Amino acid sequence: MKYAPKVVLHCPHGFQVALRAMVERFIADDVKFVGVVGTDCSRVEDIIDELVVGDGTDPTRFVLTSSHPGESIADVVAFARLISDAGDGEAQVVELGA
Repeated sequence: MKYAPKVVLHCPHGFQVALRAMVERFIADDVKFVGVVGTDCSRVEDIIDELVVGDGTDPTRFVLTSSHPGESIADVVAFARLISDAGDGEAQVVELGA
């Protein structure tokens, strides 16, 4: 299954080792935006940014990210609708560690 251009990443348990592979799939599937919500969402967003940038030698690796501590999944989905650089479609809600 290919990821949508906009992803809302729900992290009910915070960081999970599976995040690394998930971010690589986001890049391969041309995900443009990842909004993170849930436990330690700010930390998870920072890790996503580090994984996307890598060693900084590949300028094509770019994903816009945001974290939303204390917000609901529905709030972040609504926020994702406003991200025009990622297209007009709905955000796909994905759970980390599911």
